Amino acid sequence: MAKCAVCGKGVTFGKKYSHSHIRTNRQWKPNVQRVKMNVNGTPQRIYICTRCLRTAKLERA
Repeated sequence: MAKCAVCGKGVTFGKKYSHSHIRTNRQWKPNVQRVKMNVNGTPQRIYICTRCLRTAKLERA
């Protein structure tokens, strides 16, 4: 669900380092919003990241 329909930005994985340098797995999720956009001329509700929403890569419905 945390995936942009326009650019495909999704979850990335990495390590979290504590003060004692113990490594644990963690993940970063993109800021994805559910908005109504025109996709191929028809209004649809899609998940889009805020970067694509700000640059207006698709037209709002």
